[in-house]
Amino acid sequence: MVPATATLYLLWRLLTALEHVGQDLLAPLNAGQLPGLSLVILLLLMLAAGAVTTHYFGQRLVAWGEAAVERIPLVRSIYLTLKGMTDLFNFRSRFGQSAVVMFPFPREGTWALGLVMGMAPPAILRATGADLLMIFVPTAIHPFTGYLAFMPAQVVTRLSLPVEEAMKMQFSAGLYQPRRNWLETSAPLE
Repeated sequence: MVPATATLYLLWRLLTALEHVGQDLLAPLNAGQLPGLSLVILLLLMLAAGAVTTHYFGQRLVAWGEAAVERIPLVRSIYLTLKGMTDLFNFRSRFGQSAVVMFPFPREGTWALGLVMGMAPPAILRATGADLLMIFVPTAIHPFTGYLAFMPAQVVTRLSLPVEEAMKMQFSAGLYQPRRNWLETSAPLE
C-alpha cells in the first residue's frame, strides 16, 4: 500500500503543479480552464526529455546536471535515493537474461544464490588460469548492490528458478517461498 499510495500522491502533485503552470501560461490568451492540460504538458515534457537525452549533447548535459546535483549534500542524498528507486524499472534489462545459481559463498559449507552475469573478464581468466563465472550476489539493502564473485563453473549449480523469484526470496530474507521444485537443477551452464 505504501509504494502505491506514494506513487499516486506524487503523480497527483505533479499533475496539479503542471495544471497551474499550464493555466498561467495560457492566461494571456484568455483560454479559460482546459481539462487535461496537465496530462498534455506531462506528455510533452516526457517527449522532450526523451528527445534530448537520446543525443550525445543531451547525454552530456544530463551527466553534467547529475554531477552538479551530487555535489550538494542534502539534495544528493534525496536524488540518489530517488534515482536508486527508479533503477528498479530497469530490473529486467539488467538481470532478465541471467541464470539463477547457487554456489559456496562466502566460504565452503555455506551457500548463496546469485545471478550469472557471464564469464570473468579475460585478464582475470589469464591471471587465474581457470574458467571462472562472474556471479552477482545481491544484497537486501538495494537490488543493485551486492558482491561480485568469480567462481569456477564446477562449483556452481544452476537452479530452476526465475530471476524475479530469486530476487523476491533474497530481499525478503527467505520469507518469500518460490514455487515447488525450484531446487531442481536445470540446464548446465555454458
